[in-house]
Amino acid sequence: MSDEPDHPDRPDEADERPDPGPVGARAARRPRSTDPLELGFTPRKPVPWLAPFLLISTGIRTLLAALFGAYLDKRELQNAFGDGVFRQVGPDGGLWLDYVADLGDGFNATYSVAYLLAQPELTVDGHRLPRAQTLVMGGDQVYPSAAYASYEDRCKGPYQAALPVTPPEKPTLFAVPGNHDWYDGLTAFLRLFVRSRDRNFAGWGTGQSRSYFAVELPAGWWFLGVDDQSGSYLDDPQLAYFDEVARRLGPDAKVIIAAPAPTWVKAADDPTAYDSIDYFIRTIIDPTGAQVRLLLSGDLHHYARYSGPNRQLITCGGGGAYLYPTHKLPERLEVPPRDTFARRASTTQPYDLVARYPDVARSRRYGWGIFTRLPFRNPGFTSLLGLLHTLLMLAMAGATANWADSTNQRLFTVPLVLMVLVTVLAAVLFARPPSASGKRHVRHWLLGVGHGVAHVALAAAGTWVWLALPFYYWPWPLPAAAAVVLYGPVIGLVASQLVAAYLLVAGWFGVNVNELFAGQGIEDSKSFLRLRIDPDGTLTIYPVAVDRVSRDWQVNPDQSPTASWLTPEDRLIPRLSEPPVTLPPTPPPHPPPPAPLS
Repeated sequence: MSDEPDHPDRPDEADERPDPGPVGARAARRPRSTDPLELGFTPRKPVPWLAPFLLISTGIRTLLAALFGAYLDKRELQNAFGDGVFRQVGPDGGLWLDYVADLGDGFNATYSVAYLLAQPELTVDGHRLPRAQTLVMGGDQVYPSAAYASYEDRCKGPYQAALPVTPPEKPTLFAVPGNHDWYDGLTAFLRLFVRSRDRNFAGWGTGQSRSYFAVELPAGWWFLGVDDQSGSYLDDPQLAYFDEVARRLGPDAKVIIAAPAPTWVKAADDPTAYDSIDYFIRTIIDPTGAQVRLLLSGDLHHYARYSGPNRQLITCGGGGAYLYPTHKLPERLEVPPRDTFARRASTTQPYDLVARYPDVARSRRYGWGIFTRLPFRNPGFTSLLGLLHTLLMLAMAGATANWADSTNQRLFTVPLVLMVLVTVLAAVLFARPPSASGKRHVRHWLLGVGHGVAHVALAAAGTWVWLALPFYYWPWPLPAAAAVVLYGPVIGLVASQLVAAYLLVAGWFGVNVNELFAGQGIEDSKSFLRLRIDPDGTLTIYPVAVDRVSRDWQVNPDQSPTASWLTPEDRLIPRLSEPPVTLPPTPPPHPPPPAPLS
């Protein structure tokens, strides 16, 4: 297999890589236990997405990215980097290629997927699938932030353990940055995946020289990874780079595009979401006569395939992050959407949802798990609810009980009206935070206000019970101490069930669907793609699913250099989420599309 920038005046980058022996000190010494000091990284638990401090910090990062993204944008500086167009061809003239996205979360899920990707061969539903010669990471390689330590523990470390050193075939890695990779302005991403020395990421060689890339594949196929900075825009150096790539495309070229987010799905609620990709295809690809046959993305943590007249739109974000539901996906899309002026120059095509994983029934069942998972996966959130309800109870008790004899208690009591307003406002913002994209419908406001009123009602009931107990008659400050020690934990757990019930009901109306599943942190139902390009140009897509990830790991008795450091105690069983999808070299004829709107 070759991996080289296709320029006559540039050296073969495959020759610049280190020898395929052990890469670095960590890879040279295999761990003797699962202790972090032996592994060289700390396996992390899944991110508790509803943890109060995490919610605040993520909101701040999102706000900063929105306000100062243009000032932190390092893509303009990448014009000084290399501009190579790479080539990937297997020894038989074809190529095996893996696609994985949204992978840097809890160790069990992330490493389960990495372990399968690294095995020399997988047998999936009777299909023999050898290890891919090219691996593409499709975005959000780390959660929750782009700190270098998080990359080490949640991404690079698990992949190092899965494929410690470079095998003889020298597989190559390319990566597209997602919104979480952008939270530090792309600094850590560039350090890991765009390097001038030690061009390795675990056992994979790193091929790209920018945060975007172009790879020539066998039989006229091309793989283009674009970086639109979390849906904002495509920068001028990137467009200039792909203009040069386009000079090598022709009517026989077949293009795969990896985008950071499935904007074709998000455009159903926010039509501007598809602007960047539509502009890229319309101005870069279409003038060459080449056809975009496949659009890939992660960001939504499931598998879904939309099929159109001559193009497949696939979301596959099952690399390790919490599961996102599939039962709320639109059954049909129009891409580009019709209802904005920006895409009048493009022809709208219908796309039907033909496959999803997990299926609708399982996705709905997962939603009901919010009652048990929410309080235990997010103890900080439950504690915050307990604190807020304790303050709300004290405010109500101060307004209804005869505490006038105690100046201390009067001073301690929080104004009731203020607490009620804070509670309702917080519920409304939770239903539709200001940073959220897409339209705000009446249902968001109704559900948010209803959620807030339900918490006020719960607080009133809690106050009635509390005033009936003897703690209220104790001398000050014992009532407040008892409220914090006894009332807070109980009401926090009860309030978490109220939030769970709200999330389940709101999810039926398409509100807070992300929070319904993020609050659960479901590790199972993971997925990735293994693609095969035959020498004759036929592309076959194998959507690999893992119903249950491993929770227990042991040191691998196989001491071979390329063998994974850890193996699952219970065997991982991959399967296909749908039968293999075959794209012929030439798309089948189809009726002419309807004319674009004028």
